[in-house]
Amino acid sequence: MRGIDIEVAPGQFVALLGRSGSGKSTMLRTLAGLDENAGGDVYVPVRRSVVFQDPRLLPWASVLANVTLGQHGNAAADRGRQALREVGLDGHEDDWPKTLSGGEAQRASLARALVREPQLLLLDEPFGALDALTRIRMHALVQELCSRHRPTVLLVTHDVDEAILLADRVLVLTDGLISLDLPVEVPSPRLRSDERFGALRSRLLQELGIDEVAAGAHPIPAVSLPQ
Repeated sequence: MRGIDIEVAPGQFVALLGRSGSGKSTMLRTLAGLDENAGGDVYVPVRRSVVFQDPRLLPWASVLANVTLGQHGNAAADRGRQALREVGLDGHEDDWPKTLSGGEAQRASLARALVREPQLLLLDEPFGALDALTRIRMHALVQELCSRHRPTVLLVTHDVDEAILLADRVLVLTDGLISLDLPVEVPSPRLRSDERFGALRSRLLQELGIDEVAAGAHPIPAVSLPQ
């Protein structure tokens, strides 16, 4: 990555698009403090949480223990139960991770991130392994939770439609550079049939070097970038 200079307003939801190898995960890991080789100046809030594509739940610990990992005491347990209620997993506190569906496991991972009350929430393709219907439900859940808690969010995704549906602003990372930075000026509820949605989608695909017709994007509404 080179020449990256980005400022994100508190509470803003930013989506980061780019082909594999463009530097998306490197950028997210740098913001999370997980890449010790990163150079330059990085100014981020103290409270940060990451949700990965894989839920990364400890199989030998209960759901509640996973959510409150690294935290101790009755107050932490109470926050964990509240977080589980917020993501629709009330009653699953004592379950083992292997008994959860893919969507439930990812919701537990989201609860683990939220229980820390992050000022910066980093989402690394958290819906990539989910089926289409579960992804739609997770999109709605993330929108609701972000509206309630108001963290600053950076979502790394390959899905152009997902970026437009969720974000206030979309960045495109190309060969380690931010090649495009656009606001999402599509009113809610955001519908794929909206001309503004389609125009922004086409602009982002163009920047990513995707030929919509060749990629078979019409008439299918959702487009994911090649892995």
